[in-house]
Amino acid sequence: MQTAWQRFGVCSSCLKRQLNDFIKWQKGLIPGWIRSIYSETGKWEGNYGLETRKKVEKWWLPRMKEQFCKTSETDVINPMGWDAFGLPAENAAIEHGLHPANWTQRMVFFSFSLQEITTCLPEYYKWTQYLFIKLFEAGLVYQKEAMVNWDPVDQTVLANEQVDEDGCSWRSGAKVEQKYLRQWFIKTTVYAKAMLDSLSDLPEWYGIKEMQANWIGDCVGCYLDFMLKVNGKETGEKLAAYTYTPEAIYGASHLYVLPDHRLLHANSSLKEVLQSEFIPGKDCLTSVTAVNLLTNQEVPIVISAKSAFEGYIDTKIGIPSINPEDAAVAQNLGLSFSEIIETLPDGLETLVNSGEFTGMTRQEALKALTQQAKNKGVGGDLTSDKLRDWLISRQRYWGTPIPIIHCQTCGTVPVPYEDLPVKLPNITTFTGKGASPLETVPEWMNCSCPRCKGTAKRETDTMDTFVDSSWYYLRYTDPHNSDRPFNKALADYWMPVDLYIGGKEHAVMHLYYARFLSHFCYDQKMTKHKEPFYKLLVQGLIKSQTYKLTTTSQYLKREEIDLTGIEPVHIKTKEKLQVTWEKMSKSKHNGIDPEELVEQYGIDTMRLYILFAAPPEQDILWDAKTDAVPGVRRWQSRLWSLVTKLIEARTSSTVPNPQLLNKKEKAEAKKIWEQKNLVVSEVTSYFTKDYLFNAAISRLMGLTNVLSQASQPLILHSAEFEDALATLCIMVAPMAPHIASELWKGLAHVQNKLCTYHKWDDDVLHQSWPKVDPEYLQQPDIIEMSVLINNKACGKVSMPRQVAQNAEEVHELILQSELGIKHLQGRPIKKAFLSPRTALINFLLQE
Repeated sequence: MQTAWQRFGVCSSCLKRQLNDFIKWQKGLIPGWIRSIYSETGKWEGNYGLETRKKVEKWWLPRMKEQFCKTSETDVINPMGWDAFGLPAENAAIEHGLHPANWTQRMVFFSFSLQEITTCLPEYYKWTQYLFIKLFEAGLVYQKEAMVNWDPVDQTVLANEQVDEDGCSWRSGAKVEQKYLRQWFIKTTVYAKAMLDSLSDLPEWYGIKEMQANWIGDCVGCYLDFMLKVNGKETGEKLAAYTYTPEAIYGASHLYVLPDHRLLHANSSLKEVLQSEFIPGKDCLTSVTAVNLLTNQEVPIVISAKSAFEGYIDTKIGIPSINPEDAAVAQNLGLSFSEIIETLPDGLETLVNSGEFTGMTRQEALKALTQQAKNKGVGGDLTSDKLRDWLISRQRYWGTPIPIIHCQTCGTVPVPYEDLPVKLPNITTFTGKGASPLETVPEWMNCSCPRCKGTAKRETDTMDTFVDSSWYYLRYTDPHNSDRPFNKALADYWMPVDLYIGGKEHAVMHLYYARFLSHFCYDQKMTKHKEPFYKLLVQGLIKSQTYKLTTTSQYLKREEIDLTGIEPVHIKTKEKLQVTWEKMSKSKHNGIDPEELVEQYGIDTMRLYILFAAPPEQDILWDAKTDAVPGVRRWQSRLWSLVTKLIEARTSSTVPNPQLLNKKEKAEAKKIWEQKNLVVSEVTSYFTKDYLFNAAISRLMGLTNVLSQASQPLILHSAEFEDALATLCIMVAPMAPHIASELWKGLAHVQNKLCTYHKWDDDVLHQSWPKVDPEYLQQPDIIEMSVLINNKACGKVSMPRQVAQNAEEVHELILQSELGIKHLQGRPIKKAFLSPRTALINFLLQE
């Protein structure tokens, strides 16, 4: 169910713990005023048609219950979060002529659970500001002029991660421009090495771990800070330069900067000097020098002849004794340098001419020198050449205000903690274009400096919405705390999140930032866990068709498109459109209104369709007119029919008596019992280990088919039939709670029950999850291996239990079986996945 809700855009994570004396979370109960059809009408409706489905929706809240985890030993937080700040909400509000607060309130302000947060409320963003100040105090926040990605449509700055491979905005689709602005950054690179190393502690991050490791890169070098001079005079400007060999820093002869560096183009006091000394295509020695704040060495600035360095660095340290290219530049420009590496007869490299580090091995010097740089606050944190700090400034209104005050006397001053939150002012009209709207509110912008009490101004940029979502998991553990972001004891108890459900698009954005904040909170002794998420379930996307102009890449709404011809065209210009399948998004105008689908099919049908259409990790190209929708509807009807048969059988004059079953019927009852236990075992595994919800539904459909073939005497007299049907309803409940609840109400009113161990007076959502009967665990030596081809069940093959543990033997045995000859012979097999625990093998074929 969580996967389905995720795909409809609801953020959901699960944290589960074994209950102890420390804390017990109150379980949510179904309100007493919610009624079923049965309790309302006093009779069972024999046919499960459209009207019945609508009534089921009418009497039951469409709210997913964590039914599977709700046992006496396990408690669960299944929180709800509204990531309500940011560009999409602001743009939608402007488009509809509403204030973003009013628009957001209309969209999301209804309560789902006690563990709920909304990022645009002051009660939440107060603590986002609190964490920002903590980062500021730790030296991890700074402001500088930087070339930024400018979205000319949304007229705001985009992070590098928000620009696609074609250089277009991830939101508007517009071609991104480059310009210099003074921006706020968070030093995420400080944690690069620690975050890269701790990926090894995340074995359940399948696929994502590799993506994030590639994003971070090889952390072999570091940045070191320099103070700039011109003609021997200090300018007050600093520069951070990258080196791949920090241990060799005493051998530096110069610093390189690229021709498009901010010192040559932005609002720098060195701009005119550097531009006057720059000759395109040549390495240009300048009159600007840089003093190493670690070693106090002074070296000149060289404007490089290159247009780009390795990775994304724009400033690096030239060390001729290590790098032949640096040596050639130094020789051509007449720059002196020292040899700082000596190789001993045994091949060991040690440092010479390196001050207090002389005599150390290179590895020893690397560790000692970088640590000293960190202690002095002048760099030294190992990072890669491809990773940049996190640009968080946004020139928009609808975001968390940056809690900084600018004073001419005191400089940059954080807002005192006791003055938080800095609330957004109420702006009645704005367009979202140009400078920050907060600059148009002087009564809000003008303030007093908290230090000198003189006149000052507030920062008018707001934070990237990813800052709000980088710590929500901690707030979920204590969402109503008004004294601190969260209680450490609660966070330590519940964290890390056991299961995080999200898409691959978050690998190098949300998940990266969330890990950074978690590592920071750990170092601040706010939590005892470094990593926020233990296991990831990376679900695919529901994609829908998009239509955009080939000339501008602008996405069009459906009403702007003429679909009457062979090819879609723009109604006004008749321009042919580019049609693609993309993630449903408001900005791409390709979302599907769920209300229309629910009205037509019912919410349970839509959930089952989404879960059954593909494994969670695969994308779905949205087409509700496929065979899958009628299939899940027929299945619901069969479930309804089974309950109806049992009700009708037990309302007859004959009292159920298992002793009246003949030998053949008893054998049939045993098969039902075996099938029930097998399905319980498999579906439990799918819910807890594999998360193959489509396979779980397939198994439940199979049990439904078995029960549908039961004879009338078996329905009347068999406890096995009654138990299997009740178990089936319980296992259906997490995925289709409405129909399962209604079916259970029908079962609860069955007369002369043979099964007394179910809690018939409680709702299906409050039943314990079924367990395999102990007798069934005395398994035979022969098992039935379920065979899937391209994720679809096609049969079973009998084999010895010991063989079922070996992938190669299982593979060969199935290929030689009648099923393998029929379905696999002559077809190229790309990969086969064996699950010995659940006796299942899935062949993926090359189509």
